[in-house]
Amino acid sequence: MDIIQAIIMGAVQGLTEFLPISSSAHLVFVPEIIGAQSSLAFDTLLHVGTLVAVVGYFWKDILAMIKAFMSSLIDIINGNFKEGIKEDPFKRLTWLVLVGTIPAGLMGILLKSEFESLFSSIAAVSFFLLITGVILWSAEWISDRNREKEIKGKEIKEVSFTNSLIIGLFQGFAIAPGISRSGSTIAAGLFSGLERKLAARYSFLLSIPAILGAALVQAKDIAGFDAGLEVMIAGFLSASIFSYLAVKFMMGYIQKHSLRIFAYYCWIIGALSLIITLVWK
Repeated sequence: MDIIQAIIMGAVQGLTEFLPISSSAHLVFVPEIIGAQSSLAFDTLLHVGTLVAVVGYFWKDILAMIKAFMSSLIDIINGNFKEGIKEDPFKRLTWLVLVGTIPAGLMGILLKSEFESLFSSIAAVSFFLLITGVILWSAEWISDRNREKEIKGKEIKEVSFTNSLIIGLFQGFAIAPGISRSGSTIAAGLFSGLERKLAARYSFLLSIPAILGAALVQAKDIAGFDAGLEVMIAGFLSASIFSYLAVKFMMGYIQKHSLRIFAYYCWIIGALSLIITLVWK
């Protein structure tokens, strides 16, 4: 892999990690198109770049959540934990993220090996990309129905831990290549009645422990990557920059615009790649 290919791969990872169109699918398709020899080590490095970006964007929220978490521990000792998460939105957000991380963590541990084999199947990736389109379109259909009924989206104080578990379960499904993590969690937020911007914000905050966990598990692979330091730096910086831009874009876009355009994109790319795969065989 050369520097240009690394930059392209970083840009693809950065954009597709937070745009609801599945980074895993594009990391399967794009190397085939540009002739790049990717690897698990390089993909992990790109994920670290996306982690840096999302932490950089939400650093104020993260600091507030860390303080809220420490304060919640004191609340537990003092016996007023429930009151704390009811009154302090950051305490509630922190515990919602922690609870929402559980399903994906368990599914990653139990089902990782079963889904890893699917990364070598373009047909399987294409199929799951079509499913992502269905999830996004369905979420917007429900969102439209709620607006017609003048049902106001939930603010953070109204989000339940059951909601967080449901969203976390959808994040767990994204272990399948082609299922967009951001798309499925934002959609699950809309299914659960969250206000649109909150659904995106929660989705992106929920990605932090998920990406961090995956990066730690694969950290040893990064050390074994031998394509050259300049290639690693180029890919990392590209992923970080484009991830930041994608998060910033989505936080503004989702408030006033539909996710259906991303559903159509997933359907088109998924169908074309599936047809090409079948014809090629």
